[in-house]
Amino acid sequence: TAKAQIELLGTALDSYRLDIGSYPTTEQGLRALREQPSGEENWNGPYLPKKIPEDPWGNDYHYKNPGEHGDYDLYSYGADGEPGGEGEDADVNNWE
Repeated sequence: TAKAQIELLGTALDSYRLDIGSYPTTEQGLRALREQPSGEENWNGPYLPKKIPEDPWGNDYHYKNPGEHGDYDLYSYGADGEPGGEGEDADVNNWE
């Protein structure tokens, strides 16, 4: 479920980038997919039909731009909410 949600959020982020010319900043975060950031005149959202989903474990997804692994990093820390882990505790991200 987390992988599918990350892909959905990635598609919305790509649509945002097409309109604005860049991905939301870390400070703007995923909120920019639902609420127009100040000064972004070309915003044509909302880019998600519903509220930003939490990961399957009830936590917010982490978003960072610029990313360490690409244009942006989007990830969940898994069931334990901590970096790393195995099984249900494993991180789920957009770069692997």
